[in-house]
Amino acid sequence: MAALAALALILTTGCATEAADPPASAAGATPVVEGPPWHDEIKPGSAGTTVGAGGSGCDLPVTFSVPEEMKAKRIEVPQGELAAELAELIRRGGAVAECEVDGRPAVPGFFQVWTVDKPGVAPRPALEAFVAAGHQPGETMNGVSLPGVTVADAQYRDVRAGALDAVEATWTITNTLVDDEARRGWALAVRAGDRTVLLSVNTSLITEPGDVLPGYRLATGTLAAAG
Repeated sequence: MAALAALALILTTGCATEAADPPASAAGATPVVEGPPWHDEIKPGSAGTTVGAGGSGCDLPVTFSVPEEMKAKRIEVPQGELAAELAELIRRGGAVAECEVDGRPAVPGFFQVWTVDKPGVAPRPALEAFVAAGHQPGETMNGVSLPGVTVADAQYRDVRAGALDAVEATWTITNTLVDDEARRGWALAVRAGDRTVLLSVNTSLITEPGDVLPGYRLATGTLAAAG
């Protein structure tokens, strides 16, 4: 996704606190579907820290656990003449990226946490807008046609995410500017009070589902409304 690739330009600050292991009920979403596209056979990682509470650095409407080796960083747009342009790079489908949880270099992969701008948006339409916004039509520059990003095979399901009811999506992303292989993305949306929160993750050129899903599964399996 072009917008997320630009996150390397954005300043971040750390935001995690120590946490106990999650209860056994946080083992993952149901129903269990092994193999593509959901890969529910991939287990969550072991809990190390909690993200999302006030004072943790990432003040979110929800809290969740992440593995010890993954570090959460609040996404902040630097000030200056490019601030408006950079701010658009962390927006997608009516949501804005608030935190990035990164395991590199200890473990491959990372995931993002987004909040929906408008209060009271139900998880399903928020998730549908987020997925659809990943599609980017091609452009013509100096007479040269540049390929876009294609989103396809979007599927949705109702799940239980920790203490919250949720909707989860999976889809494929193809960016022929990089290569012709489709990558797979996953995202989950929940309501916490009048706010809607999304967690998203996807494979890449160097990561497979087994690399990126354990941290995402731990987070989604331990979601709770921030107190």
